[in-house]
Amino acid sequence: MEKLKISRAIIVEGKYDKIKLENIIDGLIITTEGFGIFRNAEKKAYIRKLAEERGLLIITDSDSAGFMIRNHLRGFVREEYIANAYIPQIKGKEKRKSSPSKEGTLGVEGVESKLIIEALRKSGALDMGEKKPRDIIYKSADLFNLGLTGGENSKAKKEKFVKLLGLPTHISTNALIKYMNTADETEIKTALEKINE
Repeated sequence: MEKLKISRAIIVEGKYDKIKLENIIDGLIITTEGFGIFRNAEKKAYIRKLAEERGLLIITDSDSAGFMIRNHLRGFVREEYIANAYIPQIKGKEKRKSSPSKEGTLGVEGVESKLIIEALRKSGALDMGEKKPRDIIYKSADLFNLGLTGGENSKAKKEKFVKLLGLPTHISTNALIKYMNTADETEIKTALEKINE
C-alpha cells in the first residue's frame, strides 16, 4: 500500500499510535505522550510552532482521555490551524494489552488501517483538489432546528446521528458542527434522514 502524504503535523497520543500511523502516512507524526503534554512546555512550544508553519491534524483515541487531550491542544493552538480526524468507537482491546482500556474501546493503534484512512479522508486533510462551495453551512442554531440539541429526545438523536457518521459519542457540539461543514454533504443528509426513521 502506498503511504498517504500529509503535509500537516499529525498529533497522536502515544508511541504505538505513532507506529501504526507510520505504516499508513508519509508525514511528521508527533506524540503527546498521553497526558504528558499537560506539563511539557517545550513540546507545547514545538507543537504551536508546527501548527503555525504547516497546520495540525489531531487523531486521538475516541475515549474521554482522547478528548481531554484534544481539548488541551486547542487551549494553546489556534483553532484555525487544527484539523480533526475521529476514529469510530469500537469495543475491544489491543493485542499487546492484557485487558481492555477503561472505557473498553480500541484506540488508534487497535483500529483497522482502513478505518484510520476513512477518518483521515473525512477530516479533509487528504483533499488535494479544489473544494467546491458547499450548499449548506451548519451553525449551532441548525442543530437545534434539526432536533440534535436543546429539545426533547435531542441527546438520543445526536447519539444516533454521530453513530451513523462513525464519530465518537464524546464529540462536542462545536466539533460536530465543524465536522458537518467539512464532511461530504450527501453523507450528512443521509444520516439526518435516518435519525427520524
